[in-house]
Amino acid sequence: MNTRYSTLELEREGKTLFLWLARPEKRNSFDAQLLKELAQAFMETDQDPSVRVLVISGRGQSFCAGADLSWMRQVVDYTFEENLRDSQAIAEAFKALYSMRKPTIAAVNGAAIGGGMGFLGACDIVVASQAAVFSLSEVRLGLVPACISPFLFRRAPAGALRRYMLSGERFDAPIALRLGLIDEVVPAEELISRAKRLAASLAEAAPGAQAVVKELLDRVPGQSLDKALDYAVDVIAKLRAGAEAQKGMRSFLEKKPCAWD
Repeated sequence: MNTRYSTLELEREGKTLFLWLARPEKRNSFDAQLLKELAQAFMETDQDPSVRVLVISGRGQSFCAGADLSWMRQVVDYTFEENLRDSQAIAEAFKALYSMRKPTIAAVNGAAIGGGMGFLGACDIVVASQAAVFSLSEVRLGLVPACISPFLFRRAPAGALRRYMLSGERFDAPIALRLGLIDEVVPAEELISRAKRLAASLAEAAPGAQAVVKELLDRVPGQSLDKALDYAVDVIAKLRAGAEAQKGMRSFLEKKPCAWD
């Protein structure tokens, strides 16, 4: 990945790519440039076969505080068409993250507010610091978490989120865990090391199989039983005949570790 970014920092550690939201002075809040760079970085990461796992976290004390205040001041005077353009940019950035064929981890180091909550819905695994706080704060501004809701509802039940979408109140990491928005809570000083261990574990699995798992998770829950079974039967039959599964099964039967390409 050769693209240079002004709002992001990228670091490689083996097969893991760390993507840092790098606007700490703005609490890593969104503006048009950050959204554009996120979409580009997600696309490039997905196309890079040397990257097996993506980890997202924030520089400074916050994870992502939603919309940048200076950007919001501009939005106040936007026309419908301009608002539509900006809303599409938010939706496209999170769709690019959600649609990645490789595993993604959000390491929530601090406040995840408003649109910043979208990372929780779009990533596969979410680990949060005990110091993290959360809020779907849009209603307190006369807005709603519209563009991130399709991703949040794929992670947590709508009923569990109802109170916090309606109130905009803040809640802590244990509540986020109970709601299903995050998978683990760890001490702040252990957050990145935990994310690294998870990434290393994920990198031991077959990349093609992981991509298909993500397709299953996205498609099967919305299908009827008959359609889901037809789809599943076709998927496993094709995988079993493929080179990756053949390699993996032979290694297992021979009791040898499998080095994936």
